Amino acid sequence: CMPPLGTSSLLVLLLLLEGGMFSSSPPPSGLLEKLFQYIDLHQDEFVQTLTEWVAIESDSVQPMPHLRQKLSRMMVLAADKLQHLGAGVDFVDLGFQQMPDGQSLPLPPIILAELGNDPNKPTVCFYGHLDVQPAQKDDGWFTDPYTLTEVDGKLYGRGATDNKGPVLAWINAVSTFRALEQDLPVNIKFILEGMEEAGSVALEELIKRERDRFFSSVDYIVISDNLWISQRKPALTYGTRGNSYFLVEVKCRDQDFHSGTFGGILNEPVADLVALLGSLVDSSVHILIPEIYDQMAPITEEEKKMYETIDVNLEEYKNSSQVEKFLFDTKEELLMHLWRYPSLSIHGIEGAFDEPGTKTVIPGRVIGKFSIRLVPHMNLSVVEKQVTSHLEAVFSKRNSFNKMTVSMVLGLHPWVANINDTQYLAAKRAIRTVFGVEPDMIQDGSTIPIAKIFQDITQKSVMMLPLGAVDDGEHSQNEKINRWNYIEGSKLFATFFLELSKLR
Repeated sequence: CMPPLGTSSLLVLLLLLEGGMFSSSPPPSGLLEKLFQYIDLHQDEFVQTLTEWVAIESDSVQPMPHLRQKLSRMMVLAADKLQHLGAGVDFVDLGFQQMPDGQSLPLPPIILAELGNDPNKPTVCFYGHLDVQPAQKDDGWFTDPYTLTEVDGKLYGRGATDNKGPVLAWINAVSTFRALEQDLPVNIKFILEGMEEAGSVALEELIKRERDRFFSSVDYIVISDNLWISQRKPALTYGTRGNSYFLVEVKCRDQDFHSGTFGGILNEPVADLVALLGSLVDSSVHILIPEIYDQMAPITEEEKKMYETIDVNLEEYKNSSQVEKFLFDTKEELLMHLWRYPSLSIHGIEGAFDEPGTKTVIPGRVIGKFSIRLVPHMNLSVVEKQVTSHLEAVFSKRNSFNKMTVSMVLGLHPWVANINDTQYLAAKRAIRTVFGVEPDMIQDGSTIPIAKIFQDITQKSVMMLPLGAVDDGEHSQNEKINRWNYIEGSKLFATFFLELSKLR
């Protein structure tokens, strides 16, 4: 049940009545009150714009010429919106992308936009993406995924929460200042791309090129491309795990064998591979690779206390996940194993028979796939050596005549921010003002490379400020954003601008 819309002071009162988990905050006054009133009064217009954006099938995953045309149209629509706000907009042409099947497809341009260049104001840059994952109604959607549909305060549509809604909420905040003829308290920049869901093609190279130009005057970078861990309580994200993805190949020959002709006279690759994969992790999800935990940064007492206030109901989390039982009985243990400890997951076996029916075949060559989610201060090259040494030792003990090779095909570092940075303090103040509550300080167990890329290349402060609720279903069927999150998120960004200018 989502709280009804209205001013933030009314919202706080309603939340208090719902369960007492929110504390009261002073009602907005002066400029802030005008901003909130304007956003409330014009919320239907903001929803209508989101409707128009969701209607564009800006799918970057499927390599089809007509979808690339829609992607480019989406970028033009966003650029027009920014230009109407008075922003200087630069379309960065990225050329073409050569696909594995030989076709050459145009890459959508990246938008670099700028509002204000007052040296006495802080400059904050917002990163977002306007492409989406594929969606079809017969995938299990109960509405057309490209027709924004409101049901009980929930706005269903592909891209509603990932990431068109948050991008528009930022634009809504800017447009509110403009509509009220109020000076923006900060300089604002935008970097919007259209290939995030397909790996952010060419983005890293662009950031490197623009480090000493577009990003030279930037003080803070904000990303709103993730979710709260609660349905109702806002969050700030300050860390994500990294990822190292491995392939382990066991080969006897390139062709398969008939088990009646060869079974019992050779070392079967699948048997070797199953033993190798089984040596990686035990039933309590403890990674069995020697010394793998030695690099992990120690957990401080201050860090442990942060977990105590996070709003997670384990029973609700379990039921919504459709899992009978998790391995951990407390909120703190569960969250630490999601965010703070490395984890190893086995993803599949390539080359093994996996179709329905029976087939008496011995695969001659199989590849096991697994990954390790990394945490600070784990080093990719050290992890690669530890994994390789472990698997070589296990394979050696089997005395198999097959050949084994190990390769790390993906390596992404974990990211962690300084929660005492000015923009984190400003965001906390803004959340208290809009929602009347201290935010959950959370990490993300998945890997979001863009945060680390921005931080490493630009050397600027990076913050993840999510707007969506935990049940928004990004990448899934029936993706949605709550109207409440979208509208209050627009207020949050407007408040954040003011708080950032005060702290500066």
